[in-house]
Amino acid sequence: QVQLVESGGGLVQPGGSLRLSCAASGLTFSRYAMSWYRQAPGKERELVATINDTGRNTKYADAVKGRFTISRDNTKNTMYLQMNSLKPEDTAVYYCYARRWDFYWGQGTQVTVSS
Repeated sequence: QVQLVESGGGLVQPGGSLRLSCAASGLTFSRYAMSWYRQAPGKERELVATINDTGRNTKYADAVKGRFTISRDNTKNTMYLQMNSLKPEDTAVYYCYARRWDFYWGQGTQVTVSS
């Protein structure tokens, strides 16, 4: 059974930082491209960042470029999202997503940016 478990969300003030983690099990993690998505209240789910299976290639949404960094450790079956200079508009539920020829979602972790 495939499981993607996000952690690291919480409440942070504007300008602060958080590091999200996504721990994967039940799949050959190193063969999957991984992504972070987010969904704010009343909005559609949107792609935040993607990293390929080796970790050498990354892509970011324009809204987070220069502030967020996606990474992975294939020895630990874990993906990360370092979020710096957080803004209130980054408030959302953040989801982990794994894709090869099949795909899987995590359950999400809440990030709230507020003073």
